[in-house]
Amino acid sequence: MAYNSVQPPFTLKLRDMPKKELNRYFLWFMDVIPQRMKELVGAVKQTPGFETWQADYTPTSLDRLGDWFACQVETRSRTQEELQAIKDRLAFQVDISGQELTNGTFSLAMDVGMYFSQVLLKNYPGLRWEQPLNDKKFADYGQPVLIGFSNAPLNPVRIAIVLARSIANKKQTGSRLRELYNVWSKMVQAAS
Repeated sequence: MAYNSVQPPFTLKLRDMPKKELNRYFLWFMDVIPQRMKELVGAVKQTPGFETWQADYTPTSLDRLGDWFACQVETRSRTQEELQAIKDRLAFQVDISGQELTNGTFSLAMDVGMYFSQVLLKNYPGLRWEQPLNDKKFADYGQPVLIGFSNAPLNPVRIAIVLARSIANKKQTGSRLRELYNVWSKMVQAAS
């Protein structure tokens, strides 16, 4: 079984999408979770050393998943056009990495983020999905987020993408996935 990258039928330029299309994106995201979990499980179990990983939605399952994910993260060089587009969006000058995650890594991050969300939902049934559509300046505008935490909503896909970038930059390891679960678990408990 070969891994099939996620193929959203949308541009994912969420701030530019009409609300009706954003609503369709949210429904697509919810509908595709079971399929993406099958893809992720297949990809992990095909990897030597991870054949026995159990996708049982326990916090412990995040330990091996994080280790596996860390081995999968890949980057590519950004083009001059990509670098210029980033510079043009900045309000002030900052260092911009010449590296970007590959499309395959973005796909895996989406799948890992979805699995991360399912572990939280299984262990904290009071959490629920929401799609913030009130403020286009909100970082997670239009994105599926989990709510029910003491401080802020959680965008599990963003968490996985940030983790992938940190792994690529050698600032984190795969163990961070479980650590993030522990951090967000405490915020669920604080909200109760």
